[in-house]
Amino acid sequence: MIRHIHEIHRENAGRGRPSYSIEFFPPKTEEGERALFEKTLPALLAARPDYCSVTYGAGGSTRDKTLGIVERIQRDFGLTTMMHLTCVNADKTELGSVIDEAKARGVRNILALRGDPPGGSGEWVPTEGGFRYSSELVAYLKEIGDLSIGTAGFPEGHIAQTGGKHQDWQHLADKIHQGAHFVVTQLFYDNDDYFAMRDHLNKTLGVDVPLIPGLLPVVARNQTKKFTALCGARLPERFLSRLEALGDDDAAVTAFGIEYCTQQIEELIRGGAPGVHFYTLNKAHSTVQILKNLGHA
Repeated sequence: MIRHIHEIHRENAGRGRPSYSIEFFPPKTEEGERALFEKTLPALLAARPDYCSVTYGAGGSTRDKTLGIVERIQRDFGLTTMMHLTCVNADKTELGSVIDEAKARGVRNILALRGDPPGGSGEWVPTEGGFRYSSELVAYLKEIGDLSIGTAGFPEGHIAQTGGKHQDWQHLADKIHQGAHFVVTQLFYDNDDYFAMRDHLNKTLGVDVPLIPGLLPVVARNQTKKFTALCGARLPERFLSRLEALGDDDAAVTAFGIEYCTQQIEELIRGGAPGVHFYTLNKAHSTVQILKNLGHA
């Protein structure tokens, strides 16, 4: 049964168990799509995730494919799936049409994002007649109703936020006040950043919705450096030292990533995190092994 994600979070919290979710991106090729549906998804479903999400390409470039994948996952696998939606390259009328189509195809959960510029780089410019901020998209989705609304949070502050992380967290609180039911964070490798963000939201800004850590288990040294540079995430010294020592031995880096992420999650859950969202990069191995280590799979 397809459910609202905020209800899944609430029920799992009532049972004293974390929520585990997984994220995919729309494959660019038919071969990639076959691998996702025939190999990756079945392997991950065996690890019993609570739900999954599907990303929306830069500038809305994968809009139709995202909708199709979300619909197919829910129809063929029965897994509650969240569609990412951005403000880029669409005015309010166009966004309304996308949301109407999504709801008609069984979508009940949306991750509301500002989104990256078309092409993934350069200055972000709002579309005429559209939304400048993701908080406006959140409010619009809330007005439409019958949707579970997630949004993004940045434990180290958004890379484009010149006013610092506390100002960025104030913007996040604004999105929550506009109607976001839960937050999924950008990737991070130092749990202190997550706990600092949570405590500031709770104690200083007075907001308290599920703050789901988003984690990316490392599988290759250079890939990790590239991702963290793009999003502004910091690599702790002990983490970076181990990564450099392993060099280009991807098998060893993957094993280290599984070990590190398992320990990271154990500490997060002990500290009160309500669950974890895995950035899988359309691969199953690391996420499945981590969930086995945690006794979930």
